[in-house]
Amino acid sequence: MNTLKYKDYIGTVSYSEDDEVFFGKVEGINGLVNFEGNSVHELREAFEGAVDAYLDYCIQEGLPPDKHYTGTLNIRISPELHRKIACRAKKTGVTINAYIKDTLENKLKTVS
Repeated sequence: MNTLKYKDYIGTVSYSEDDEVFFGKVEGINGLVNFEGNSVHELREAFEGAVDAYLDYCIQEGLPPDKHYTGTLNIRISPELHRKIACRAKKTGVTINAYIKDTLENKLKTVS
């Protein structure tokens, strides 16, 4: 999926062949904010303008702009992968939850 980035916000981007327009949605926020443009340049300007307008609105209304996440994440994995994770966690002396949390944190450090 194609994305745009601005002020720590991500916009997902698609193209409508019927309408011949690029369009997108700002992700990770408390609301639905869309944007569109006929060119990549217009799309980027619309995305940045949408983010700025959304942040201004949140300030005016006293609302938190970022989506709230609970910190609980349920995933579906194969039984084989579950067993491997359980064995690695046991070998390192931590819980499965702690092992997965540490693994994800380390992976995000290398990707950023």
